Parts: sequence; C-alpha cells; structure tokens
Amino acid sequence: MESSGGKREDSVGDYNSDRVKKAKLQSTLATLLDDPILSDVPKKPTLSDVDTLINLELGSAMRISVLKLDSTSFDVAVLNSATVKDLKVAIKKKVNDAEQSQMGHRHISWKHVWANFCLAYHNEKLINDAVLLQEFGIRNNSQVQFVPYVVSKNLNKHSKRRKHRFFHGLNRR
Repeated sequence: MESSGGKREDSVGDYNSDRVKKAKLQSTLATLLDDPILSDVPKKPTLSDVDTLINLELGSAMRISVLKLDSTSFDVAVLNSATVKDLKVAIKKKVNDAEQSQMGHRHISWKHVWANFCLAYHNEKLINDAVLLQEFGIRNNSQVQFVPYVVSKNLNKHSKRRKHRFFHGLNRR
C-alpha cells in the first residue's frame, strides 16, 4: 500500500516538474521569438516551419513575395523543390496565421479563393498544382501575384461536380 502511495506522489511530483519545465520552455521560446533576428519565425512555429527557415538560411529554400489584389504583399518560404500546391499551402498558412493574430478567429474559404483567383508569375498563370515552381522560372526573391481566374466552360477545367439530387429528373414527366 505504501509503495502505491509513494508512486502516486512521485507521479504527481513528476507531473508538476514537467509542468514547470514546459512553462520555462514556453517562456524561453517566447523570449527568443521576440528577438528581431527571429522576426520571420511564426509565433507558434511547427517543426516544418523551422525546417523551412533553416533550409532558407542554407540556400535549399526560397522566399517568395506574394502580391495581393489590394497591392499589399507578404513573404512565404518554400523549399526549392516546391510545387504550386506547396506554395498555395504556405500562402494559406501565412494568411490564416496573420488573420488569427490580428482579428481572432476568422474563416477564409480557400475553396472559394482558388475557384475565383489563381497565382501568376510574369503573366503566366500557375494553374497546375503538380508543377514545380522552378519550371516557371520562380527563384529566391521572386514575386507572384493573385489574379482573377475565370473558368472556361469549353475547357472543363476545375469544373464543379453537379450535386446528386434525389428527385432529379422527376419533373421531366
């Protein structure tokens, strides 16, 4: 009995010790992230964010400036081997993080964004998500921009799937 009570106290002690260690780590991390040298690190960085920034410093990633329709811009970092899809994911993460920190919870319908706008580099639309950015000539410090994207009915690209309706066809009689 005494041993189980002793284990319980030890586990509570370990828990409190772990909490203190985690609080110290969070405090140290917050202090580091406030340093101007680390201004490009997000407030709550993921391992992939840190990995991409390290690769940027090592030269195996690139910083791309994204010009919005209101003529403001922001930078994202992606690996040199990134595709258009990877760039879109980086943009989505950057915008969502900025919106969250500035305005609290705000939902952006990225499905709507990508259905009505696309990215362009030197007037060439980046429509195929699987194509490498380097195939478009995008390098470090390049600038891409959002442009309106109108889907052509003849090409059937990005066509919207018709929703199955249970009563579809009943009014033909």
